Amino acid sequence: MSDDYLWDRSGAPDPEVERLEELLGRYRQREPAPLSLPPARVTFWPGWLRPLAAVAALALLLLASLWLLRLPNDTAWEVMSLAGAPRVGSQALDGSGRLSVGDWLETDAASKARINVGVIGEVEVEPHTRLQLVRARANDHRLALARGRLHARIWAPPRLFFVETPAALAVDLGCAYTLEVNEAGAGLLRVESGWVQLESEERESVVPTGAAAAMRPGAGPGAPFYPEASELFKESLMVVDFGAAEDRSGALESLLSESRREDSLTLLSLLSRVDAAERGRVYDRLVVLMPPPAGVTREGIVQRDQEMIDLWWTRLGINPPRKWKFWTSAD
Repeated sequence: MSDDYLWDRSGAPDPEVERLEELLGRYRQREPAPLSLPPARVTFWPGWLRPLAAVAALALLLLASLWLLRLPNDTAWEVMSLAGAPRVGSQALDGSGRLSVGDWLETDAASKARINVGVIGEVEVEPHTRLQLVRARANDHRLALARGRLHARIWAPPRLFFVETPAALAVDLGCAYTLEVNEAGAGLLRVESGWVQLESEERESVVPTGAAAAMRPGAGPGAPFYPEASELFKESLMVVDFGAAEDRSGALESLLSESRREDSLTLLSLLSRVDAAERGRVYDRLVVLMPPPAGVTREGIVQRDQEMIDLWWTRLGINPPRKWKFWTSAD
């Protein structure tokens, strides 16, 4: 059976897997998932179950720690040519080879390559790409993308795989994504599954499945958005995120008027980026698209009350971006 079948059903299935799918098919979820999840219900566990729950949580933490400790500290990753003649340093890649820490991999217009990211995933490198292997540790698998495009598929706990770009650091939170950088260092991230956190000194963005985010050197990542949004919405967002100060007010007005319920993701992200007056305008549009949870007020949002903003993220069914910092790899 091809591994691709387990990932995206594109390969040949194993007969045993087909049999299990047939048996379990009756339990398939047939209704589309809602955009917004209902508020979480608080469950009060019986007293006798609480010690068992604590033990189970500790056991899971121990297993995850042991898994991390067993990951090898490699000094090189396997790299394979998929087309043409990719180069590792000054040497053309003949079929397959090793990419060592510090080495640069380059592809021309006719070449492509695939890198095995230790034992936790793989990266497909598109033509016209230049990238470097920065670290190959058990808790820090790191590439630097100078230009070009890559596709990453990672099957490991969060915050083990990183890609440095001139504009932001892409932190894998267990996902598949495409990342591209142009000659000027500007970039675009598109997430196919899971989550990616973009970090810079200026700001951060958490990008969920199906969403994208732009990046600019010196400005960091922009707010996440869904590519299905209107062109005017996306053009306005680029001005709000990266444009001149005198253009921001008009662009924000266009963005708000064009926003759909699905664009609440973008508007919630902007609450932590815009000034107080603009936060009031974003709030007024958000309450129309997605009414806030109890306890969230316009005054609190204008004052950038982080707990209120977090409540709204939870209403959307997304863990508040600042809380993703909880997921840290072992030192």
